[in-house]
This record gives sequence, C-alpha cells and structure tokens, in this order.
Amino acid sequence: MRCGKLADPPIAAGRCHIGVMQRQLYLVAYDICEPRRLARALQIVRAYATGGQKSVHECWLLPGELLTLKRDLEAAIDRHDDSVLFVRLDPRMKPRTLGIARPPADPSFFFVG
Repeated sequence: MRCGKLADPPIAAGRCHIGVMQRQLYLVAYDICEPRRLARALQIVRAYATGGQKSVHECWLLPGELLTLKRDLEAAIDRHDDSVLFVRLDPRMKPRTLGIARPPADPSFFFVG
C-alpha cells in the first residue's frame, strides 16, 4: 500500500502515516447592521454551513477552514457595528428544538471539491 492513502489504519511499523484531521462542529452566529454586509456575511458562511436559520449556522470545519472563515468574515464586517460569534459544539449532544425549528440534518458524508 502506498504512503499517503487516507484510508490507512493506525500506524504500523515501517509505514508512513498522514494524520487525518477531524472536523469540529461550530455554531456561527452574526448580527450585522447594514444589508449589504449582511448579505455578504450570509454568502461567506453558507459556503461552509450544513444547516442554519437566518443568522445562525451549523458548520463542520477543519482548523484551516475555521481560520479562513474568520478571516473572510472579519474583512466583510464593520468591527464597530457588527458582531460574529463562533461556538464550538459537542457533536455527541442531541439538539433540542422548540416551535417550528427543525433539527439539524447533517449528511453522512461531505463532498469537498
């Protein structure tokens, strides 16, 4: 088996291993005052979101994706008027919903490409 194949089991003697990064579940919420910046923030976050409502989105992110998302949102907002919140969630916890809210329906796999 060639080195670098992501499906490799844990390291065996004499084999190379590429660490598989784990995606973390984040809740990304924002309060943007101006409509153009709001539309831009929505566009940026939706590129990473698996679900959400209005200005609150669930995002499964790799560390590099989190940094990129933060950088892109920071460039899109006004630091004096707008706010963005990133909360890392425990994916083992069952979501609870009230009213017309729908529970998140995350796919069993992610297509990246």
